[in-house]
Amino acid sequence: MLVVEDHPLFRKGVLALLDTAADVEVVGVAVSGEDAVAQAAELRPDVVLMDLQLPGMSGIEATRAITAAAPDVRVLVLTLFEDEDSVFMALRAGARGYVLKDADEEELTGAIRAVARGEAIFSPVVAGRVLAFFAQPRPAPKVFPSLTDREREILRLLAQGHPNPSIARALSLSPKTVANYVSAIFAKLQVTDRAEAMIRAREAGLGR
Repeated sequence: MLVVEDHPLFRKGVLALLDTAADVEVVGVAVSGEDAVAQAAELRPDVVLMDLQLPGMSGIEATRAITAAAPDVRVLVLTLFEDEDSVFMALRAGARGYVLKDADEEELTGAIRAVARGEAIFSPVVAGRVLAFFAQPRPAPKVFPSLTDREREILRLLAQGHPNPSIARALSLSPKTVANYVSAIFAKLQVTDRAEAMIRAREAGLGR
């Protein structure tokens, strides 16, 4: 495996730990993102143990470059950062696992072995954050996303059969402003007249 860590003391501790694992062989050590990418291309390790906070190229960028060039090289992130943004950026970059630096020896070596086998692995805290993120209710996708909220509201009233003056009164707008909005709605929906816009809106559930 390739160890990527710029902090001398932590790097020394990780290497000492891995030296006690009979089934883990360290083939290289990198101290920057650029160095990690170069060594990964040359050595083609089974696993790259990647810190995120590196001088120059970040661990995220290095992970993306390594996995793009060699999809068979698996990246396991080892970092202090447990926030959702860091986790999801690492996963989008191609990381197969995410472990925090406060992990004990058994957790870290177990994660390395799991990633080497092709599994995905997370520290318990990180796994909890990921599960909580996906458990959050997601807003329903907006109907006609190309429309602004104001245009969507006007289309809803239009679909209910309101003429422009009625829409203007309901929304405290001038008739001219409503007419401009209606023209923009027609253009975005690629319809030619009010009747066609009403049909499109009602089919999408607006105007009920």
